[in-house]
Amino acid sequence: MIRLTGIERTFVVGGEMVRALRGVDLHVARGEYLSIMGPSGSGKSTLLNMIGLLDRPNAGTYELDGHDVTALDDDQLARVRREMMGFVFQFFHLVQRLTAAQNIELPMVLAGIDPGERRARLERLLSDYGLADRGGHRPDQLSGGQCQRVAIARAMSMGPSVILADEPTGNLDRRTGQEVMAVLEQVHRDGGTVLLVTHDPEIGSHAKRRLRMVDGAIVSDERVD
Repeated sequence: MIRLTGIERTFVVGGEMVRALRGVDLHVARGEYLSIMGPSGSGKSTLLNMIGLLDRPNAGTYELDGHDVTALDDDQLARVRREMMGFVFQFFHLVQRLTAAQNIELPMVLAGIDPGERRARLERLLSDYGLADRGGHRPDQLSGGQCQRVAIARAMSMGPSVILADEPTGNLDRRTGQEVMAVLEQVHRDGGTVLLVTHDPEIGSHAKRRLRMVDGAIVSDERVD
């Protein structure tokens, strides 16, 4: 489903060239659950942003669902992200003035989904993620775990093929983090492809496939039964 070949990403920092990704080759099959681990600055988040079409490579090719997406223009990239990708971030990135329900519904509104279909999806998502009694609450009225569940429900609202989670438990206590991981694992059991960036080996160990990155390169790729 995801195939990266020879991906390079460089940045200029303080007048010096920094190679954030160094000839990365990666194939991820549909339905896999993959963690990406490594020290700070190893290229984990850069790789996730590349897979999520939030960044472009300086060299190499990216095939998604059998189509080369390397050279798509900005409008085409936005359409693919909207239709195929769901994003979950450490700091939730919820709209503070909107309720939980409105945050979840927002991608569907922007995509022009019919109001009746939006309501049906919203009710299902609120129920599935244990938020049925929190739909009318704003983010500042929710716990960290509830905010992250809202973020996951929002990420799932368009029925994405891939969920990309960047340190989704990094802003949570351990117990709440485990609850959020259980939600992501249910997404995987339901057939979703989940890619998780984390610095926490315990969180990373939940995945069935574990990558480790150092200095912009994948140095190990372990599969666990």
